Amino acid sequence: MGRFKPFSTAPQPERAILVGVDTGRSPWPLEESLAELGRLAETDGAEVVGTMTQRLDAPVPRTFIGSGKTQELVRLVDALDADVVIFDDELTPSQQSNLEKAVKEPRKVIDRTALILDIFGNHAKTREGRLQVQLAQLQYLLPRLRGMWSHLVGEQTRGGIGSRFGQGESQLEVDRRLIRDRIAWLRKELETLEKRRGVQSKARWDAGVYRVALVGYTNAGKSTLLNHLTGSDVYAKDELFATLDPTTRALDLEEGRKITITDTVGFIQKLPTTLVEAFKSTLAEVVAADLILLVVDASDPNAAKEIDAVRHVLKDIGASEKRSVLVFNKMDLLDEAQTHELMTAYPDAVQISALSGMGVRGLLYRIAQEASDGDITCTVLIPYEKGMLMRMVHERCQVISERYEEGGLMATVRASERMAMTLEPYRVDRQEA
Repeated sequence: MGRFKPFSTAPQPERAILVGVDTGRSPWPLEESLAELGRLAETDGAEVVGTMTQRLDAPVPRTFIGSGKTQELVRLVDALDADVVIFDDELTPSQQSNLEKAVKEPRKVIDRTALILDIFGNHAKTREGRLQVQLAQLQYLLPRLRGMWSHLVGEQTRGGIGSRFGQGESQLEVDRRLIRDRIAWLRKELETLEKRRGVQSKARWDAGVYRVALVGYTNAGKSTLLNHLTGSDVYAKDELFATLDPTTRALDLEEGRKITITDTVGFIQKLPTTLVEAFKSTLAEVVAADLILLVVDASDPNAAKEIDAVRHVLKDIGASEKRSVLVFNKMDLLDEAQTHELMTAYPDAVQISALSGMGVRGLLYRIAQEASDGDITCTVLIPYEKGMLMRMVHERCQVISERYEEGGLMATVRASERMAMTLEPYRVDRQEA
């Protein structure tokens, strides 16, 4: 190569230091919460080079951690040549500003919320997903604008070209106004998309389609399960928040009933409220579902805490009363003793491995049971000119018997309450099961 040394042009990962405070009030041990924060940082392309913890009764108003710890953090940042400091809890705008002054530019100080928002920004693919992430990011940014334009202080009094920009408004005021306008526009766009989604959801309801939603902690294997059940190719990878945008696929049960299954964004402990708000139209798929499959990584030692975290979010979005089935995934990673312990603790749960297919047939049987619960058995005579209705009967109902007569198709079926309402004008019996 002569005197020229080759060098890599690949981007270098940012070196991150994680900081956590133990107040004794979190259900998650600090070490486990920081381990999850580390996985989030790695998902976002950073390299974790150090951690720092402190035990406090309450966060310090000025810098979240104590003054002594702050100085210790500055020394650690210098010693490890860190690029970014990530706090496990949400920082106030003033705390973030004070900490950044302490560690000095170009080093950054962010919190768990900002990290998750950045991951979401990288992973959102659909227009709705990108709009939702942008809304959450701007809502997070708005109160943190103060001080970002401190280099412009005093320029407005100098006169000259540009001195009258914004009719006397400061750059901070201009930015706030622009962000508020953008937030208002984003909300309007998302409302339009939400109405469109509502129309599609109502159409599925009117058609009598049974709707199943997959929910769970991030990385529980929901996308892999959807792919196995429906033969689709939804992106599935062993990383946090691999799926953000909801994906709906159709599935035919053995009894002949057609259902839909929707994969949704994974949940996480300390999920930012701005994200729950921004993703409400996506999460509406969960609220509208007939059945929720709560998918859990059975091999995760924090499985019980993750179930609680998911149920907390379901309560926040008004879906806690929905019919649900607990599904333990990745059961092939457990030994016999662990499997027995899980069966004892959660006797009604379904145990599967979405990757290998183990137990999936049993899960489909459970879904069919749930879908047929409350079904009405009826006999109908459908005129031949009602071809669409005949098709709906074969797709949405369990056909017990059928024969073709002079007046149309005579069929005895088990139908959902919604479908039975559609078939009511064509019933030739009045006995309900």
